[in-house]
Amino acid sequence: MFLKRLECSACGREHEWSRLQNLCGSCNKPLFAIVDLAAASRTLRRETLRTRDKSLWRYREVLPLPADVGPVSLGEGGTPLLSAQRFADDVDLWIKDESLNPTNSFKARGQSAAVTRAKYLGAKTIALPTAGNAGNAAAAYSAAAGLACEVFIPKDAKQAFIDECRLYGANVTLVDGLITDAGRMAAEKGGPLGWYDVSTLKEPYRIEGKKTMGYELAEQFDWNLPDVIIYPTGGGTGLIGMWKAFDEMEQMGWIGSKRPRMVTVQASGCAPIVRAFEEGKRFADEFPNAQTTASGLRVPKAIGDFLILDALRASGGSAIAVTDEELITATKEIGAAEGIFCAPEGAACLPALKKLLANGSVKSNESVVLFNTGSGVKYVESFSN
Repeated sequence: MFLKRLECSACGREHEWSRLQNLCGSCNKPLFAIVDLAAASRTLRRETLRTRDKSLWRYREVLPLPADVGPVSLGEGGTPLLSAQRFADDVDLWIKDESLNPTNSFKARGQSAAVTRAKYLGAKTIALPTAGNAGNAAAAYSAAAGLACEVFIPKDAKQAFIDECRLYGANVTLVDGLITDAGRMAAEKGGPLGWYDVSTLKEPYRIEGKKTMGYELAEQFDWNLPDVIIYPTGGGTGLIGMWKAFDEMEQMGWIGSKRPRMVTVQASGCAPIVRAFEEGKRFADEFPNAQTTASGLRVPKAIGDFLILDALRASGGSAIAVTDEELITATKEIGAAEGIFCAPEGAACLPALKKLLANGSVKSNESVVLFNTGSGVKYVESFSN
């Protein structure tokens, strides 16, 4: 294993990596896993990747797992990059389809890494708040690891998410409120009992699983990154993880210094990052009365807000809000044109692209990737309504 240390993403304080950790002990901000990239790159090389299994664990040297330990895996990663030219003739348009992961979303990547590390370090019970997909993934990987799982989910969540958590044997607590309320309840109940909190960015390893989307994208583009990445953002771990991956790959000499313009997409009913970006703030205020049918976007306050906003600005990107009507319409457009049943979160990327084309932020002949972060099969209420 080439993990060197855990480092606070805000104040830089180092933390011990050989035991379970959550947030920084000094400033309560997310911790990053820092890898010895020089050592890792001696065995992890671009030219030999094609001989490895198409799983996120093909990049195991840059992931937090000792060489003699097997990961908790259900076959996550290796998702397709699909051409989507019907929507924009003058743009080189692609969809990275994360719905083909176990439990039907990109959350499988993060939970595979987090649960793998938690089990190795001796956790017995995994706990987290969720809007849906993260809870499903945590429950599934906890079951595969032989760990107990406690899921706290808003009581108005889609029924499919609640049922799936229970199917994997998780104990589900329904919460009267939003994911932020669920997070508070999970911490208050789980802290005294020693449950390991795997909330978004409240432990260091979900981001490590999510960063493999960046590695895969670079590999699929033959190590020339696209011009624009449009990404649906709730907690933002995927976007932050890809940004981290690009830096790691540059340090290993796999890519150059060019970066995609990163674009955050949120629902107009819950758009704290969009509001902070437009107001020039580095930290986002909690969004009041958050509402959207895209469950994964109903995150009124993200702990990694400053990391998202830093990446947007450093890349020359932007943040865009779309209405629920626009994202539901886009789900149907993408399904009819490309045969992909997107989750509403992923579908939100299409109206965002249309707005970027209209205002000139995306230009003809640029390469653009839309991220479909999950499957629409769990959102039947959204479409029937």
